[in-house]
Amino acid sequence: MNHIPQHNVNQRLTKKKPYVKKYGVFSGFTAWIVDGAYIRENIDEEFTNFGQHYEFRFIPKREFWIDKEYAPGEEKYFIDHLLVEYRLMEQGIPYRIAHKRAVRIGRKERMKSRRAKTLAGLNKKNVIAKIHKRLLKMYSKGAAIWIVNSELVRDTYDMDFTEGGHDKVYSFIPKGEVWIDDDIGPRERAFVLLHELHERYLMSKGWTYDSAHRSASAIEYQCRKHPALLKKCLAAEVKKNALLITVHATRF
Repeated sequence: MNHIPQHNVNQRLTKKKPYVKKYGVFSGFTAWIVDGAYIRENIDEEFTNFGQHYEFRFIPKREFWIDKEYAPGEEKYFIDHLLVEYRLMEQGIPYRIAHKRAVRIGRKERMKSRRAKTLAGLNKKNVIAKIHKRLLKMYSKGAAIWIVNSELVRDTYDMDFTEGGHDKVYSFIPKGEVWIDDDIGPRERAFVLLHELHERYLMSKGWTYDSAHRSASAIEYQCRKHPALLKKCLAAEVKKNALLITVHATRF
């Protein structure tokens, strides 16, 4: 799920929420482990694995926030990314350019890892088999819903992969699959799946990614604010994705 920088969020924060613990100080920046679920439910649903002030204005200057649901061992990559991105944006470089430069540097560092070198020698089928962790059978009616090893996805395919994705957005995801980040805790998983299924259905109907993403973010936000709606909305999206297979079959 890609995110769009938020520039007009004014939110008073305390060291109690969303802060969880201080991770360390790096080149004059304080890195905090934070409660990402709390942030997405109460401040900005677009917050993902990590962020800094010039991307998310509610984060104080010279602080880096890392979601507590991250995969252990990735912190160094997140911090390297944030250091580059922050310093470029502080100089007035637009987010998209700063982000791309940070991704390139992060990708280079990730490729130095032993795991990345091992995966590079495998064919795609074997890589996908390692990425797949668990099939969510109860939701896999029209698309196969997989919990995936998100660190492997970021090491191998896309450093920006976070929360979830599907075959209509990511070319490396096999046809008919939706991937859910294993960093996402059970409490948030259904909200992310709702977003991905809604977005996938609309894109299957010809919507652009940007339009489908905005619509998916809106329904996700509504359900986060009114959790009682989630079960019904998610069931509807599962059903709509199942109908895509039926429609395709009748055409042929």
